Amino acid sequence: MAFSLDSHWVWDFWMADDGEMYHLFYLHAPKVLGDPDRRHRFARIGHATSTDLHRWTDHGEVLGPGPAGSADETATWTGSVVRGDDGMWRMFYTGASFPAADSDANVETICVATSADLFTWTKDASFTLNADPRYYEKLGESAWMDEAWRDPWVYRDPSGNGWQMLITARAKSSDTRSGGVVGRAWSSDLEEWSVLPPWGPPAESFPHLEVTQLAQIDGRPVLLFCGPRSARAVGEAPTAGVWVVDTPGPPAPLRVEDAQLLAPAPHYAGRIVRDRSGAAVLLAFIGSPGSEFLGAISDPIALESAGSATGGR
Repeated sequence: MAFSLDSHWVWDFWMADDGEMYHLFYLHAPKVLGDPDRRHRFARIGHATSTDLHRWTDHGEVLGPGPAGSADETATWTGSVVRGDDGMWRMFYTGASFPAADSDANVETICVATSADLFTWTKDASFTLNADPRYYEKLGESAWMDEAWRDPWVYRDPSGNGWQMLITARAKSSDTRSGGVVGRAWSSDLEEWSVLPPWGPPAESFPHLEVTQLAQIDGRPVLLFCGPRSARAVGEAPTAGVWVVDTPGPPAPLRVEDAQLLAPAPHYAGRIVRDRSGAAVLLAFIGSPGSEFLGAISDPIALESAGSATGGR
């Protein structure tokens, strides 16, 4: 495995590349919890660096939960990092709040922290971005366990019109086997954000589309996401892993049901990164739903032009 910790499980992650080093930001929780399913309440964001995506130096925790009553009062979850026109790095991350100690129900909110050097981060307590009830399911509107509004993926609008954010969300009136959507928000300056309607119709066989990323594989623009795909026929088992679907990004149509499995379970929450040769490689954590939870991040996986993940280091 490219990155693991002896005393902590590691799972979702995201990258920033400053041109000299890759900066890995990862979720972690202590193994003394015993059951990895308990990790979500105790998630913190850590930081590691590498020059080659194989050998990593860990720098420990950089963000943890906020005070009682804050959007991230319970835990800090998955996000992304971008550098603004002002030279500052911004980490848009998920704040998680679990209202009750005896329930997994939780509310998710997009939060932000800033840094001049990618090592020291300062939260902006004045910023929160919430799911708009006009478009997205809120906690308690279905049997789903959470108010899904997480995993912000922020990128420059290719047209030059500000910034786009893709978010894991659920459509209104969804059931527990379907209804996953890619939530959207837009900003001109990374400061003020407007929530937009979902990108595309609700998924028919994915209850959520987690950890999205727009990337390219051999020149093909694709959307990467992960999640369990519900069985679509009697006797068929659900399928989990890292998925990919061809699309140039919003506002082009998104056909989630056409997604192909890029890396099957136990791979999950994959990220496509460019190595120093310019080649696209996939990293993923090991422990998707329904598989053994190893709690470590894989070595870079080469990507074929056909779009499948092959081999390793």
